[in-house]
Amino acid sequence: MRKVKFIICLLVLSALCACSKKSEDITSEAEEAPSIHIESPTKSSEEESLLAEEGKEKEDLAKGERLKKDGKIESFLSGNMVDEAIGNRRPLAIMISNDKEARPQYGLLSADIVYEAPVEGEMNRYMALIEDYDKLEKIGSVRSARTYYTYFAKEWDAVLAHFGQSTFALPYLKNLDTINGVNKGNSYFYRTKDKKKPHNAYTSGELVNKARADFSYRENYEEDYKGNFKFAQGEENLSEGKVAEKVTPGYSYNKPYFVYNSTDKLYYRFQYGAKHESEGAQIAVDNIILSYNRITYYATTQYKDIALHEENPGYFITRGKFIPIKILKNSEFKTTHYYDMSGNEINFNRGKTWICIIDKKNFDKTEISDIDGNKTNAEE
Repeated sequence: MRKVKFIICLLVLSALCACSKKSEDITSEAEEAPSIHIESPTKSSEEESLLAEEGKEKEDLAKGERLKKDGKIESFLSGNMVDEAIGNRRPLAIMISNDKEARPQYGLLSADIVYEAPVEGEMNRYMALIEDYDKLEKIGSVRSARTYYTYFAKEWDAVLAHFGQSTFALPYLKNLDTINGVNKGNSYFYRTKDKKKPHNAYTSGELVNKARADFSYRENYEEDYKGNFKFAQGEENLSEGKVAEKVTPGYSYNKPYFVYNSTDKLYYRFQYGAKHESEGAQIAVDNIILSYNRITYYATTQYKDIALHEENPGYFITRGKFIPIKILKNSEFKTTHYYDMSGNEINFNRGKTWICIIDKKNFDKTEISDIDGNKTNAEE
């Protein structure tokens, strides 16, 4: 297959990509990539039948209405059937560090949605959305918030847990229900002795629920809340998509990538030259979004200002294939919508979703390929 630079693939969207950005020198050790070997169970025929049945039942509901059955309800975050008390409750959005010194991480394995976005330098930080967190004894390490994470938390009607924030995020945090480890919120976090500050702050499901009760935060979603994702009725296989067996977003510091396993139809995540694990297991997701955004800076600082509330190009990746998409967020706290190139809102597969926010300037560092490294996004 002829290889062409990846940037050619989205020339139709190049008019959106005017941006400027200061360069910063961050060095990281070269680490040998591991040999890729993934073992996981196949979905049973009973599970496949249940998914198909739920999809058929969903067709009979009015637009925006959630499926309810036997004390369970369709999750806004994953599309799976969960206990009604969990599915109706506002989720936890929590800032989690990705510094080398902070590993291993806790809580990411339980997350339904993870936003990965750059902070200062070339470091990335996560905001994990967790629906069923009550039994988690350790979540973190918890770090500070930035302005753009407040947008993500707000559009999911989530309670945001963080340990401090940038000065520029302060006005936006006032629009959210928050649990802040600084000042009056520090009793809802604890520090461990195995790491140095700021990498040793954690919370738990019990502490989160205590904070929500103490602050009298609204328990459930707003009555008119409709969620962000449109889930497939059955399964979305991107019949018009190209092969996506290995997905490399192009982040230079942690060098993450995802490898598709056709057995369980999940993308397994690697970073820092090894499997990306949380709570002792490798992270795997059903859907991946690559969102290319214009990134500038606040004044003369190193704090990034990410333009999320404008139309941006991206990719949707699921079930071993990918398609180019358009991503539209009408204003700072409005819902983000994801459209195919024909203007149709995409269908997410039910399960976990990982969203990578990438500087448009670094677009050509992304690679989507088959397992042998042949780029499947190049022009024929």
